[in-house]
Amino acid sequence: MTENLTLQMDEYLPLRDVVFNTLREAILKGELKPGERLMEMHLANRLGVSRTPIREAIRMLEQEGLAVTIPRKGAQVAKMTEKDLQDVLEVRDALDELAVTCACRRMTNEQFVELKEAMKAFEDATRTDDVRKIVETDEAFHDVIYHAAANPKLENIINSAREQMYRYRYEYVKNPSVYAQLIAEHKSIIEGFDKRDEEALKAIMHTHLSNQINAVRNSIREQV
Repeated sequence: MTENLTLQMDEYLPLRDVVFNTLREAILKGELKPGERLMEMHLANRLGVSRTPIREAIRMLEQEGLAVTIPRKGAQVAKMTEKDLQDVLEVRDALDELAVTCACRRMTNEQFVELKEAMKAFEDATRTDDVRKIVETDEAFHDVIYHAAANPKLENIINSAREQMYRYRYEYVKNPSVYAQLIAEHKSIIEGFDKRDEEALKAIMHTHLSNQINAVRNSIREQV
């Protein structure tokens, strides 16, 4: 699969970040398969770079949980497991509950308008074939909520955990059959904020995440 890799150049980014984004996208799209070895020399030759940015990019992939280094075997694409999925999304579930509780009490009228605009942007993105854009607009919708919580400590923790969650979010939204459900859930979240109903918001956020866990769990089982 590495034969199909093409470096996604960006003049504004350091080379290691360009390599990281290229490998990350290939893993998320399934072009680099779980368990596939990430051989520095081979990747360097394929992408036309030295081994140093490859090595740095692999370390960044390990921080996101997208790669692992096996003793005496080297780096390889990490496999998605049900345990990792459960661990990551349990953390997100707890953080999201706190975030919507705080945001329900503190969201301004301007932020509520911004949330509705973010929902519309997500809905528009689902009509494209651009999975990355769909993921990004979904994240942007939730980012409005996190910012409206007006708790910088909470927002920092959520942002630091984002990398671990990205792979599972991507795996979920690359399936077009879930878009109608996601849009409906986003609309329910909007309604909860409109009514300032904390309990309803916590319930829909739990459902929102539970649906994601179940869908990605099924995807993991299909790959075994």
